[in-house]
Amino acid sequence: MAVSIGKFIQDNPALFKATAGFVALFRDLQDPVVAVTRHCKTIEEKVGWVLLGTALFQNCSNPEFANLMRALHERFPGDALWKLPVPKEEEINNCEESVFHTRSWELFDHAAGIFWSVGAFMRNHGAGPDHKGNNSITDYVASRTPEELWRDLGEIYFMGKSNPRPKACAAIYRLITEEPVGLGLRCKPTSKMPHLPLTMGARRYISILGPASSENGGDGFANMTPKEKQVMANQLFVALAKEIQASPYLSSHSMQYFLENGKDGFICRQVTDHCKKCPLHEFCNYAEKK
Repeated sequence: MAVSIGKFIQDNPALFKATAGFVALFRDLQDPVVAVTRHCKTIEEKVGWVLLGTALFQNCSNPEFANLMRALHERFPGDALWKLPVPKEEEINNCEESVFHTRSWELFDHAAGIFWSVGAFMRNHGAGPDHKGNNSITDYVASRTPEELWRDLGEIYFMGKSNPRPKACAAIYRLITEEPVGLGLRCKPTSKMPHLPLTMGARRYISILGPASSENGGDGFANMTPKEKQVMANQLFVALAKEIQASPYLSSHSMQYFLENGKDGFICRQVTDHCKKCPLHEFCNYAEKK
């Protein structure tokens, strides 16, 4: 079994402090889902593209996905995501192929269906000429608790249908977290929040350096149940957030960049001048030598 988060922090104070430094360093770095919204002109367009990106982001690198989002948005800007008639499947497929240069991406044959279902969701919940006001989608978000949003997002293809539905959780945090890593929307207040996103970067950290590593007395993250993994991640994110006085989502957001592939090696290496400025340098076996 993995050690508790409390014991991990007690036994590894320097590592925990360095991890909090890593979180602080990456907390404002936009992921490719949110980055595309810099090219959106209205809040409803931003909401639509965050939902589309969250549903689509699967089994491709950050740079590849950033290019895909850029290509799709250039081809379908403004209200093209939800206006009728919907784009033809081949138009969407051509954007994918222009980025991946192949049709073998796991979601290639599903992208059009995801695009259409996000458009339908937007039309049903506030976007388009049938709704009053330019920002009616924000009225919808403001009227729902995170739990209700989590349930509603099941209308979107590939957003997930059963627990824990990590894509739906990620979508909610991207909508309500302050800029620059989210859209800063307000939802109905509640004490019950969705699970924090457990990204591959966070999984790598927990299993390589964190409480599930053999060095810290754990027997491997892979041997834990999905529920145990999520509970451990949530507790770690909350502890890190307290250390740097930030929201727990920013801990989750930052940890996605740990040993995550970018354009030229790991993203964390690129941001930290080839590991020279990385707080985790002395603890990470993948760090480049100074």
